[in-house]
Amino acid sequence: MYALDKFQIHDTETIFQFLENHSFGQLISSVDGELFVSHIPFLIERDKKLLLGHMAKNNPQWKSLEQQKILVTFNGPHDYISPSVYSQPGVPTWNYQVVHIRGSCDLTTSEELLDIITKLTQKYEEKRDNKWHGDYPEKLANAIVGFKIKIEKIECSFKLSQNRKTDEIDKVIADLQARGNTALAEAMKKYAY
Repeated sequence: MYALDKFQIHDTETIFQFLENHSFGQLISSVDGELFVSHIPFLIERDKKLLLGHMAKNNPQWKSLEQQKILVTFNGPHDYISPSVYSQPGVPTWNYQVVHIRGSCDLTTSEELLDIITKLTQKYEEKRDNKWHGDYPEKLANAIVGFKIKIEKIECSFKLSQNRKTDEIDKVIADLQARGNTALAEAMKKYAY
């Protein structure tokens, strides 16, 4: 990933917290010599340095995952930044938060798959008033394949106007808030100064 030094994040806690909050990623690998992408919710096991997920057995990507290095990307809030908000000359740009993870993949056992779907259900149902408790008919569970990705390399870039002066960062934040992108504005308040 291309990223200027001032935008790179190396703090492990910051990166893993970002992954917890933005865990819907893009799994990228090669299928029959072509790049292939699946959009998947992931679980992160920090202590084991693993990403866990599953996909439909009808998805051809799973058949070759164990034979190659893969890339998973995670995106956070992002938006266009107009030079009209700067007091000094500038150019149009884009502010964003992103994490790239490279690793190797193994398919899971049926017990591990059940654990993955149970934990995913718990994670995404916990904030709901009317919780669904993950009653998976065996037929549906047999229609998916679980996988675990050993994290070998993490790259993280939070490009949030850190290369601008404080007053210009304030103007970008105000512009984002006025346009309704409060998530990116909040990220900038936390990391841009």
